[in-house]
Order: sequence, then C-alpha cells, then structure tokens
Amino acid sequence: MIEVKLPALGADMDEGTLLEWRVHPGDPVHKGDILAVVDTTKAALDVESWHEGRVWDLRVEPGQTVPVGTVMARLLEAGEAAPTPVAGAPMTGGPGVAGGAAVTAAAPVTAASAVAATSTVAAATEAAPAPGGRRPVSPAARRRAAELGVTLDALAGSGPHGVVTVQDVEQAAAHKAPARDRSSEIRRTIAAVMTRSKREVPHYYLSDDIPLAAAMAWLRMANTGRPITERLLIAALYLRAVAKAAQQHPTMNGHFVDGAFRPSAAVNLGMAISLRGGGLLAPAISHAESRTVAEIMQALADLVARTRAGTLRREEVADPTLTVTNLGEQSVRSVQPIIYAPQVAIVGFGLVSDRPWVLDGKVVVMPVVTATLAADHRVSDGHSGARFLAAIGAHLQRPETL
Repeated sequence: MIEVKLPALGADMDEGTLLEWRVHPGDPVHKGDILAVVDTTKAALDVESWHEGRVWDLRVEPGQTVPVGTVMARLLEAGEAAPTPVAGAPMTGGPGVAGGAAVTAAAPVTAASAVAATSTVAAATEAAPAPGGRRPVSPAARRRAAELGVTLDALAGSGPHGVVTVQDVEQAAAHKAPARDRSSEIRRTIAAVMTRSKREVPHYYLSDDIPLAAAMAWLRMANTGRPITERLLIAALYLRAVAKAAQQHPTMNGHFVDGAFRPSAAVNLGMAISLRGGGLLAPAISHAESRTVAEIMQALADLVARTRAGTLRREEVADPTLTVTNLGEQSVRSVQPIIYAPQVAIVGFGLVSDRPWVLDGKVVVMPVVTATLAADHRVSDGHSGARFLAAIGAHLQRPETL
C-alpha cells in the first residue's frame, strides 16, 4: 500500500486545502498523473503522483484543510490485493465499496455492523444516478442550490429514492467553509517567512551602481520591428545577467538546509511579483541559465499573468534557487531585500535614472541602476558577494554576450 501525503509545495507551506480530486477509487495511476488540486496561500497547485498503482481510497474531502504530511490517499501497487477492512480504520470509497460509499468499520466488527455496512452500500447504490442520467433533485432544491452556491454533484439525497431535498441543500450550505481572505492569508505568510528569515539568516548587504547605456542601446536595437506584445524589457536583461553570474559564483545559488549549503546546478530564478489584491509571490523561471533573453521575457510575461490568476505550477513555487526583485517601476532608487529562506541570496534592482557619470575622464549623463545583493553569511562573505555583484554589472555592460 502506497500512502500519498500532502507535499510541501513551497518552503513556507505548512498546510493546504483540497479543492478537488482528479482521480476516483479504482482508477489506475501513473507517475506524473495529477491526483488532486490543492489551494495554498500562493495559488491552486497540482499534486502529482510519484508512483504507479491503483487508487484504493481517498482520505481527505474537498474543502478540508490539512497539514503538510497528511495522508491524502492510498494506492494499491501492481498485483497487490485489496486489504481486508481493519476495525476502526476508515475506508473512503475503496474499490471494494459499491458506488464509492464511505464505510467505517467499527470495533469490533459484528454481524450487526456488517448488516449496517451492507445497508449503507445498498442505499448509496440506490441513490446514485444511472450512468448518463441526472442526479435526482427536487425543483425546489435545485433553485435553492443556485441561490446558496451549493454544488449538487457532491450531495447525497435524503429523500425517497435518494432525491436531494431543500433540507439537504441547506445543510450543505451551512457546512460550507467561509470565504477565504486570500490577501490577508498571503500577507500573514509573507510576514511569517520574512520574520523567520531575518531571525535565522545572518544577512549581509552590498550595493553597486551599474551604468546601462550599452544595455539600453541594445534593447532599442533588439526591439526594432518587434510587436509591442513581444518587446523586451530591461527586467529580462537583469534576469539573464543574474543567471549567468550565478553560474560563475555558485555559492549564491542553492539552499541552506539542515545546517549545510546545497548548491543547485540549475539556476531557477524566482521573480518577486506583486499581486493586485496586495502582497507578492516569487515563483521561478526554471533553468534561466540556459534561456535566451527573449525566452526569459516570454517566460516572465507568462509567469506574471499566471501568478495573478492563481494558476502556478508546483515546480514554479517549490524550486526557486535565487530570487530577483525589481522595484524600478516604483521609482525607488534602491531596495534592500530579505532573503527567501532556504535560498541564500536575493538581488534587488531600483530605478533606472540619468545620473552624472565619469567616462574617459569626462562627466557625462548616463542611465544607471543601483543593484543590491542580500546574501547569507553562513554560505558566503563580502568578498564573494562583491565578485558576484560585479559579474552582474559586467554582463549588463556587455548585453551582446547575454
């Protein structure tokens, strides 16, 4: 028997709310199949199967909030026989239960309890609609369900022959979870993560002013003839420069877990994205080290749209190895960001502004951005951080190499 547990779909995830099952008892399951959709404070995320098997039972109900590590379902391995019900162990919709009825074996199992269980199964079978048919619902119950926003498919009717009644609908509405204030939940999650990071991670900060005349000229040339929807932004150059610098300075790219640094071969760049309702998320553009500037721009636009729509994928939330935040559009000159633990570094970019700059012994007007690095002193020091920041600046001044 394989237990499917609620995974941590992000370093700051403690619990999740089941939105829907994508499988049913008796269904075959392959590696990579989507088993369920779970709501977190970040987004609605898919839970994938890492095993082959057949669904035996589902142990969490839609709408239920459970901690990370909770057993959500159980799978039978290939060739494994269905287990005999154990006294006191719940079986929710196992393949041996007709109609997916929930049967709880009481302790001890007696003839009376067996009869009761059989009656429950029979009732469930009678109440279930025929294949291709409609669930029996009284017209008044259907109207009431529409008024209260109750989904009829999940209701078991208490009326004659399993008909769903008004009372069934109103009872279901009374047990509906209250509407979630996602903005407040995200804000609480951010506060908890940032507080823990500032308490546990010994930050150090470095800043550098980077001239962007070459980068801005390269962008103008690259955008010539491009439709507005496909134009490259300076943010894509920032991300590409950070990814290349991280390859050169691996102590900035990875996680500090269980008292040790674990570098990452892939540079999965988290990008801090503000949400319309308040708060922010920092999902990742995976393998940014192997993407062109245009590919990063396309991935960034897609990521922003899906972040604000709440449709992120698990790996985009769970896998960032280094984060970038860009507050230039907010007209701030610099930003001193907080590390998203267990990551070990974050780079912040401020406003691109025209400033006096000495070039070849002359004072000229130059577009300049202030880049700030926050890094974990348990993994790196100021010397390696300065080299990393200098590498970012060097790449931005030679955009043709990006």
